[in-house]
Amino acid sequence: MHSFVSVKFMKIFLGEAARYKGRPLHEAIVDEARQRGLAGATVSRGFMGFGANSLVRTSKILRLSEDLPIMVEIVDTPERIDSFAPVVDAMLEDGSIVISEARAIFHLPLRIRDVMTADVVTVTPETPLAQVVELLLRREIKAVPVMDGKRIAGIITGGDLLSRGGMPLSLDMQCALPSAMRDEHVRCLDFQDLRTADVMTRPVQTLNIKTKVSDALQFMAKGGLKRLPVVADDGSLMGIVSRADVLTAMGRASAVAGHLDVLPEGMRGFARDVMYRNVPTAGGDTPLPDILERLVASPLRRVVIVDGEGRIEGIVHDRDLLQHFARQNAPGILTRLIGFLSQPKLGFTISGGTARDVMATRVITIAPQLPLPDVIRTLLEHRIKRVAVADESGRLLGMVDRDTVLKGLAG
Repeated sequence: MHSFVSVKFMKIFLGEAARYKGRPLHEAIVDEARQRGLAGATVSRGFMGFGANSLVRTSKILRLSEDLPIMVEIVDTPERIDSFAPVVDAMLEDGSIVISEARAIFHLPLRIRDVMTADVVTVTPETPLAQVVELLLRREIKAVPVMDGKRIAGIITGGDLLSRGGMPLSLDMQCALPSAMRDEHVRCLDFQDLRTADVMTRPVQTLNIKTKVSDALQFMAKGGLKRLPVVADDGSLMGIVSRADVLTAMGRASAVAGHLDVLPEGMRGFARDVMYRNVPTAGGDTPLPDILERLVASPLRRVVIVDGEGRIEGIVHDRDLLQHFARQNAPGILTRLIGFLSQPKLGFTISGGTARDVMATRVITIAPQLPLPDVIRTLLEHRIKRVAVADESGRLLGMVDRDTVLKGLAG
């Protein structure tokens, strides 16, 4: 049986003759609700009633028959009703709004409006690139829509900053640097006098707020898209959705048996169906230069440290290397390492040190037979992008990441 969820019930009482910018007010409210992706709205026409002005409206009186009572009813989640109430309030000059709490079952597909982030920060095409980077690092976000007035002009992502902005490290890696060095990198971007318009992705692909999550999953998986702005029917920005948001929605929905019919077929898969098998490995005594070469040669940007029988002992992430040399207070080595991680062709040598000196020994693993909903929950609960797959003896079998899971769900 489906579960009841908490909702709010909005009733708007008005007269049929009420207008908003020349249109019947009830039509304008319904259209506004539709554009903002609310679950639905119903308009009822009464045959008799009166409002605050004590004017009796009734179909029995021919001269007033065109101003009958109208009631607009909307049921949705408390958050969306609370967000929509000020909009209706601003449109209403004569009438009333009543909101009450209730419980309901929605026989509706999961849509993007249910999983997007509505609190979106934006920049303009003229915003200096250094300010964009500072904003992304401070808010711990990976992308920001670019607005030219009310029009979405583009989007600027971490990938844009790497490929066209000249930023040497990903946003994740920037956070691993000492604060002074991170600030220096941001200032260097300022020296190039680059603006957002110089590096942003355009034209930008968007999702309509009413798009089904399952359709968005297909779209993002096939396009290799990690984040997309969400728009209303008129193109106005309503939010932003990430790959993690979609996976989170899938993970939560899978926990409710009654919703399984809205989940993609791929949700019935297992970790073994979506894992990478070509994972770089090394022993604990492997010299750091060899670790570095294996690390930059793999898109996983990780080297799993195993013993002679393939059991996992630790893992080396490029971020671990940065933090290792940052702790040694060796700015010269750290600078050359940053250059090597961003452009491996430059070459880089380290004297001394082994994998055991830098590896993280706490490694989260999953079993190959773990169902995909549980794989998703593991990634999200530990806030990691990738997780190692191991057998019951701890021997490495492969690695799963968000991208392979998304593609596995898309089929």
